[in-house]
Amino acid sequence: MPDEKGLVEAYRHNLFLKVVFIISCFAVLMLVIGYSLAVGQGITVSESYEIMMKHLAGEIYPLRSEMWWKDYFIWNNVMPRVVVGIIGGCGLAACGAVMQSIMSNPLADPYTTGISSGACFGAVASLIAGVSFASLGSGYTTVTNAFIGALVPTMIVILISRRINATPATLILIGVAISYFFNAAVTLMMVTATAEDLQAAYLWQVGTLTGMTWSSVPLMLVITAAGSAVAMLFSKNMNLLTMGENSAKSMGLDVEQFRMLCLIMVAVMTAAIVSFTGILGFVGLISPHITRLVIGSDNRVVIPASMIVGALMLVSCDLISRLVSNITDIPVGVVLSLLCSPIFLLMVTGLKRGRGVY
Repeated sequence: MPDEKGLVEAYRHNLFLKVVFIISCFAVLMLVIGYSLAVGQGITVSESYEIMMKHLAGEIYPLRSEMWWKDYFIWNNVMPRVVVGIIGGCGLAACGAVMQSIMSNPLADPYTTGISSGACFGAVASLIAGVSFASLGSGYTTVTNAFIGALVPTMIVILISRRINATPATLILIGVAISYFFNAAVTLMMVTATAEDLQAAYLWQVGTLTGMTWSSVPLMLVITAAGSAVAMLFSKNMNLLTMGENSAKSMGLDVEQFRMLCLIMVAVMTAAIVSFTGILGFVGLISPHITRLVIGSDNRVVIPASMIVGALMLVSCDLISRLVSNITDIPVGVVLSLLCSPIFLLMVTGLKRGRGVY
C-alpha cells in the first residue's frame, strides 16, 4: 500500500506524462503543417511559416510576383485542406473517444451506429440518381444529402432503443443491421451507374481532402467546436460510465438519457465532417486508443489529447498522400487504411498480452 508521499509522486509523474504527451503531439502537428504548406513550392518549412504569419498580418505582395504566387498557392490550394484535416481529425477523434466510453466497447467508433453507410447512401443518391434531400444550391447537393443521410441511422437507433430499453451491445447490433441495409441500397444504385458516376461515388466513399476550399470550413468548424466543448463537459459523466452502469446510476446519472444525448452529439459532429470529406476510417478508432495507452483513461484528458492525435494522424496521412504521387493525389482514406491497419493490429496484440489500450 503506497504512502501519501508515494501517491503524490505518482500523481506528479502522471501529470508530467500527460503534459509532455500533449505538448509533443502538438509540436509534431505544427511541424507537419509547416511541411505540408512547403511541399510543391520549393520553399523550406521556416519559409512556409513566414508566409503564413505575414498573410495573417495582412502583408500584400506585388501582383503576380514570386511571393504573391507562393502566398496564393498556400492559402487557396493547401491551407484549406490542412485546416479541414485538423478539424476532421479533431472531430472524429473526439467522437471516437465518446463512443468507446458510452458503449464500453473498444471497437466502437463514430460510425458504429451506421452513420457512414447513411452518409454514403445520401451522397451516392445525389451522385448517381440525382436525388436531392434538400434544396441548398446545386453545389451543395452531395454535401447536404450526405449530412442528412448520416443522421438517419442514428435517429433510427434512438427510436428503436427507446422501445426496447437497449443495452450498448444492442445499440451496436442495431447499427450493424442498419449499415447492411444502407450498404445494400448503395450497391443497388452503383450497379446501375455509368462508369463516370461510379468513379465519383467510389472516390467519395474512400474519403479525401482533395478539392477542399474555404467554403468547406465554417459549418464543419462551428459544429466540431461546439460538439467538442460539449464532449469535454460530459467527460466526468463518461468516467462514471466506465465504472459500470449500476455504479453510474447509483451516483445519480440517468444513463439512458445521457447515452442518447451523446449519440445525437456524435451523429451531428460526424455528419458535419464526412459530408465534406467522405468516409475517413480509423481516425476515430485509433486516436483514443493511442492516447489511453500513454496517459490513461481519464476522459477529461483523453478527449482533448485524442483530438490532437487525430488531427496529427489525418494531416500526416494527407501529406503522405501528396508526397507519394506526383500526378494526382491518392485519397487520404487509402493512406489511412494502409498505415493504420497494422498499427491497430499491434494494439490489439498488446491488448491480448495484457497491455490494454482500453
